[in-house]
Amino acid sequence: MKPLLRPLAVALAATIPALADAATSLTIYSSARPGTLDPQTFKSGGEGTAVPGYALVREERPFVLKSGRNILRITDVPALIDPTTVSFASLTDPKGTSVVEQSFEFDLTSPQKLMSRYLDREVTLEQVRGQSVESITGTLIGTQGGVTLRNPDGSLRVVHGYSGVRLPSLPGGLISKPTLAWDLDAATAGTHQSRFTYQTGGMTWWTDYNLTYTETSAGNCKVDVGAWVTIVNQSGASFSDAKLKLIAGDVQRAQPPAARPAAVGAMALESRVARKDEGFQEKAFFEYHLYTLGRPTSLAQNSMKQIELFPMAAGVGCEKKLVYFGQGYAYPYYGSPMVDRAYGATGNKKVDVYLRVKNAKANNLGVPLPAGKVRVSKLDEADQSLEFIGEDLIDHTARDETVQIKLGSAFDVVGERKQVDFRINTDAKWMEEDIEVRVRNQKPDASETVLVRESLYRWSNWTILRKTHEFTKEDSRTLHFPVKIGPKGEAVVRYTVRYTW
Repeated sequence: MKPLLRPLAVALAATIPALADAATSLTIYSSARPGTLDPQTFKSGGEGTAVPGYALVREERPFVLKSGRNILRITDVPALIDPTTVSFASLTDPKGTSVVEQSFEFDLTSPQKLMSRYLDREVTLEQVRGQSVESITGTLIGTQGGVTLRNPDGSLRVVHGYSGVRLPSLPGGLISKPTLAWDLDAATAGTHQSRFTYQTGGMTWWTDYNLTYTETSAGNCKVDVGAWVTIVNQSGASFSDAKLKLIAGDVQRAQPPAARPAAVGAMALESRVARKDEGFQEKAFFEYHLYTLGRPTSLAQNSMKQIELFPMAAGVGCEKKLVYFGQGYAYPYYGSPMVDRAYGATGNKKVDVYLRVKNAKANNLGVPLPAGKVRVSKLDEADQSLEFIGEDLIDHTARDETVQIKLGSAFDVVGERKQVDFRINTDAKWMEEDIEVRVRNQKPDASETVLVRESLYRWSNWTILRKTHEFTKEDSRTLHFPVKIGPKGEAVVRYTVRYTW
């Protein structure tokens, strides 16, 4: 019987089954901006989603080779392979086995391609007529706007709404799966344990941190830190019982290939809590960090899997900071002093809330933290439920560095900044500005310490002539005034700055 082509799908037998005793290893890299990946992007079901990452795949399999030339074809490989990265080696006879040629075949079968290969050839269409199926045979001469057939008598017939097509065979040059092919020259006949490697797109990973915030009686705070990695596989292939590694760091790629679309379908979300001895083991690797999973794992095509990065770190000390930046924007220096009185006028009243965590062993943490998104929750003691209180993005953070997380803006603490006076003498090349910053604490039963941040933005040469509070100079243009405000209280910071040029 001739093969039947359905308009929406083609059923074809696999050419080569998976071989036994195969071993797979994956090293996955992410090229996304830290913490910016949205899982919904990969679950939308749309076409053409570019996955910001790639993987180095190493597979070991036994192959039976004859002495001399052999053609080896592997079909269960990703569709997004970078062909320039493919390599093959016989582990049994590495010196006597060489690769003459290798290729990656990706001209996959589709209904449209099959039909185009049968122009000027005889095909049979099937149309449903009530309870029966009518067969229509003719020479295919067109596929636009319906299928156009030439009847044996030379007349033409345009067919719409057909249910199937019968074709004599699969035409040459089309394949049903992406295929790696090698032309090998083997000196030794027999079973060769072999290794082939390649890079593929369509895979990435990111880190999500979950922090549970608790205030202590001393006015400080603690957090419990949990970390999970999420792995996306849209490469076009599945990987079973693979050894998994993740690279954390900014790895440079010279002239990366253009992003190719990955087919997106319904995705499965898997999670599993690993035992301590089966979790990720971290180590320094060159100038990066390498995380190796202590057990095999499987990554299905069009799937997302979550794995715990490290066991929860409990009781990590933290510091809550309230920061008022009345300007709201760090105005840059330009080529000359900004002498306009109204320059830099601001109206920001928000006091921002930050959480600072020292990533140190003495602080119950002290592990390399890959870039990712940090979500912070606080326990509502009324019903023992965790409530979300803010999130932020962090970059790769080494041991003994400090993580700073912006949670949002305070509700009961507000600020106000204004210019009180401005004086300028262009002949003498100086100007003075008087600034007043007011911060109010409307909490009836709690004091707050607020860091007032000021940016001296008019020119690079400046001197503080008068001030009501002591400050620290953070850099060449930034001042920090710490103020403590009692319940229902207000703090007023005034200073005069002179710019010269």
